[in-house]
Amino acid sequence: MKKSNSVLPTFDSMLIPTIQALQTLGGSGTTEEIYEQVVQILNLSDEVLEILHGNTSQSEVKYRLSWSRTYLKKYGLVENSGRGVWSLVSTSVDIKKLDRKEIVRAVRESEKSKVIQTGTLEETVEPIEITEELAWHQQLHKLLLSLDPYAFERLAQRLLRESGFVQVQVTGKSGDGGIDGVGIARINGFLSFHVLFQCKRYQGSVSSSHIRDFRGAMQGRTDKGLFITTGTFTRDAIKEATRDGAPPIDLIDGEQLVQRLKELGLGVKIEMVESIEVDINWFAKI
Repeated sequence: MKKSNSVLPTFDSMLIPTIQALQTLGGSGTTEEIYEQVVQILNLSDEVLEILHGNTSQSEVKYRLSWSRTYLKKYGLVENSGRGVWSLVSTSVDIKKLDRKEIVRAVRESEKSKVIQTGTLEETVEPIEITEELAWHQQLHKLLLSLDPYAFERLAQRLLRESGFVQVQVTGKSGDGGIDGVGIARINGFLSFHVLFQCKRYQGSVSSSHIRDFRGAMQGRTDKGLFITTGTFTRDAIKEATRDGAPPIDLIDGEQLVQRLKELGLGVKIEMVESIEVDINWFAKI
């Protein structure tokens, strides 16, 4: 068995693996699917995957991987949709001909030509999209951690309701194995099933033992569970949640939580900035 890599990868060392991941996924994939594939390609250890970026709920590997995707997009190799799906611009790209140093050099040279301040060029080391994303992400994560447990449970209740759940109740009974609430998930207005959920306002990583304890509390009460945390899940916890022969448990980590709050507009305001550009070519053709 290949030994796990315990070295934290740089963003440029994940450029080519990201292309490989998309090729393996058939040319397109979600950020989570790409992440899972890159982790396998680089055989990263749990120790590395559990390192958080600063005071956020995002892992350092995921943060750096977002750099990788942004650089590949600016280089013209990948594109992304408004639904969070990334895809190869061309499925025939030959990774043997790609040079990660050339990709970084080309993107940074392009950025330098765009960023002009007081008549001088200023190099953009970190893509501005990531800088802006990190700012609100950190602020929201800090707010979530500052909520008292009951407020966090009410937030989870609102989140589920806004996501289409009905009859969502927060129980929060002590000695109930960590069951914080119950709701009914509706699918296309026809199918429905009961879901028990647990909320863990947590800075660190949720382990497989937490998942087993939660499943034990679910026993005989429902066939579906949902675990929401402000932290992250260890690789073993993720495996335990989808273990064959056991009731499945869906996981929402801190990064997914803040993104979902943004999508639903819960505690997050999005201001659209109007951008106007004069089309010189249009006037030239009059």
